[in-house]
Amino acid sequence: MAGRNGKKTVGSLVLSLGVCVVAAGVIYLFVPHDDSGEPPVKRVDYKVELSTARRAASYPVAAPTGLSDAWKATSVRYQGASNDTWHLGFLDPEGQYVAVEQAAGHSKGFINEASQGANATGRTQRIGGETWERYKGEKYDALVLKQEKSTTLVTGTADFGQLTKMAEALEMKREKA
Repeated sequence: MAGRNGKKTVGSLVLSLGVCVVAAGVIYLFVPHDDSGEPPVKRVDYKVELSTARRAASYPVAAPTGLSDAWKATSVRYQGASNDTWHLGFLDPEGQYVAVEQAAGHSKGFINEASQGANATGRTQRIGGETWERYKGEKYDALVLKQEKSTTLVTGTADFGQLTKMAEALEMKREKA
């Protein structure tokens, strides 16, 4: 009699395990999940850092106005004490990276670093009454504006159309401390 109850127990166990596997499969199929393995990029608020940079920088600091909410700010940094640089990173509506990079003066090293080694193409374009130089690179492309006190780049993995949209949206100004 003990042997017979053992067979029922093993059979019941196998049946229960099968039901659990089927249930888990159904749940997996119908519950939404992200297979990319990458955590979503969080939107950052850059208003405080922008205000600080505009009071402290030796040049008018650039930030976009009027872009749609599809442009997602992802990173912000002002380094005044060490080298007077401004960085504001975005994901454009297509998920490509676009950054606004600024520094005091006209350093080739800054342009090279901010554009990930992009090179001047010899082509320019007019944006907002200013002449921007086009740079092309393996990783990033860039639009570069050299002004009296600063260099501004709009750079990233996005195409020149999206870089131009960002450059058109930039407002450069300073605030009194």
